[in-house]
Amino acid sequence: MICLSQFALGRAPPMAKPSVFRAEHPMALDLSPNPISHGAASSSRRRDLVFVVNPRGASGRTGKEWKKLLPYLRSRLSVDCNICESLTSGPSHAIDITREAIKEGADAVIAVGGDGTLHEVVNGFFSAGKLVTNHNRESAHSTALGLIPLGTGSDFARTFGWRNDPYEAVERIAKGVRSWVDVGVINGETGEPHYFINVADLHLSAKAGYYASRYKRFGNLCYVIGALQAFMGHRNQDLRVKVVILQDFKWYDFILKLLKLYNGTHLSVKNVTSRRAHSIEVEDISSGDSIYVQSDGEHLGFLPRKLCVLPAAIEMIC
Repeated sequence: MICLSQFALGRAPPMAKPSVFRAEHPMALDLSPNPISHGAASSSRRRDLVFVVNPRGASGRTGKEWKKLLPYLRSRLSVDCNICESLTSGPSHAIDITREAIKEGADAVIAVGGDGTLHEVVNGFFSAGKLVTNHNRESAHSTALGLIPLGTGSDFARTFGWRNDPYEAVERIAKGVRSWVDVGVINGETGEPHYFINVADLHLSAKAGYYASRYKRFGNLCYVIGALQAFMGHRNQDLRVKVVILQDFKWYDFILKLLKLYNGTHLSVKNVTSRRAHSIEVEDISSGDSIYVQSDGEHLGFLPRKLCVLPAAIEMIC
């Protein structure tokens, strides 16, 4: 049995245009009260935007595409916004950048890259099981999450019905409309909670994602390669779980329905059911091989795990 746990993103009515951030120097978060000048000063408060970029994403393609996008982004946003470009240097760096930006009062932290970069930025909104907050307790605004899809995969963009178009994403950021979204939490037997914003997977699909991460240099073909490698020696195992369940699927079923799983239409397939839940606990009851766990495309280890949803946890620019 393969399990996919997926929760819908909660939306709230659009809020007023958010307030602002600083600096255009990579790797440096300069949130001083004196913003960089971009021409005539505005009487209204400028928005402070931090762009977290993984330049090595998609075998370096993210960095190249970001350089091409940056002039347009500056021309579109610099009149009303202070732009801070921050390049990640390795795993988990985006988490640290995000936490620091929120503490310093950024109006938005925008993930630039694929699902992996977005995943780290989302985890940067939390620390020690709590939301990270602005050092200035009197601040009237909260930090929003944003996304410019530039990477191997952007499953989150598809979930929201967005095209994989970075220029369209810049327009969303310029408008600054915010909605509250849910965030998922995965807890293991030990360690810090892990957060996700799109989907969590167990067993075969999680194993396929684990192998796919090794072949990202092949672009979207990595998912097919990962799935084929995961099928080798695979066998169904019994789990105690709720939410989305693929019952008694054979390896050839997964191959034939791979496209539906990829584009999110798998709920129409026979033997696929969906359940809503605020919290679930998943454990292996077959005493077989270890069951893989992943969220937003990131490998998190193995069962047992407890998953729950934090309703309307953070605001998203949408």
